[in-house]
Amino acid sequence: MDYFPVFTRLAHKPVLVIGGGDVACRKVDLLLRAGADVTLVSPRIHPALQKLASQEKIHWRAESYQPSILNGFYQVWTTTDDRELNKRIFHDAQQKKLWVNAVDDPAHCDFITPSIIDRSPIQVAISSGGASPVLVRYLREKLETQLAQNLSLLADYAGKQRERLKSYYQTVDERRHFWEQFFRLPQVENAQSEATLEAAFTQLLDQKVHHVGSVCVIETGDDVEMLPLKALRFMQQAEMVLYTNEHSQSAFIDLCRRDADRAHVTAELLTEKAGQLLNQSVRICVLIEKGLAPESLIQLCKQHEGELIPAF
Repeated sequence: MDYFPVFTRLAHKPVLVIGGGDVACRKVDLLLRAGADVTLVSPRIHPALQKLASQEKIHWRAESYQPSILNGFYQVWTTTDDRELNKRIFHDAQQKKLWVNAVDDPAHCDFITPSIIDRSPIQVAISSGGASPVLVRYLREKLETQLAQNLSLLADYAGKQRERLKSYYQTVDERRHFWEQFFRLPQVENAQSEATLEAAFTQLLDQKVHHVGSVCVIETGDDVEMLPLKALRFMQQAEMVLYTNEHSQSAFIDLCRRDADRAHVTAELLTEKAGQLLNQSVRICVLIEKGLAPESLIQLCKQHEGELIPAF
């Protein structure tokens, strides 16, 4: 991992942008959307930036860069077309322990900006670490077609119901299971109004969701891209992932739900371990190499109406 992905809160924080051209226009626009208190330093600036300054949406200091300008800022963006100046600003900011981004110069950045899909409050960020911006744009286009336009509505509604749901379900696991069922309801996936979501929410509350354990056995082959969609769905729903070979199955393990517990178990002990977890009402995903699933595990899967997904 070349960069650690992180979302940072910039609302009301003083952010410095050095440079006043087209690149500065794009960065200032994003920073204002994030609520930053933007100061722009450049002898001359783009007309669009002049308009923002006249509307008092940004502060403009019509002067050349000096190291003293950096004092008092939370974050620094350098957008000039002078690479030597950008490099000098980076080193000056480093001495003051400020995070700095030198646009299009990853070697002189403490952080980089990803390509963003915005369904606020849902945001998806994609980055290649500067290696292939064109590939990132391609991925963003694909994801845009997959992510529903009503995600903002769903996220806003869910946020309002968190405290309400606590009066019905006391544990985090119970509430998580409720939300997993809620977001998979057809009327929720297609909802265009809060009234539709409220009707579905109330109906599901009345049903009082009960959590039961489940088991899915997935054979891992040579190519992780050959996994069927059904396998990926179970891997994302699992609370516990049992695997038999961390080296050969690492790519498969990485596709499982991030907050799921994980444990290496030998094939001989898989059935016993899975049985113990089922008794605790845990949803289990078992990753096992092709052809090595013991008959006892297959029978356990059938007894609990689980899924056995072969390798392809």
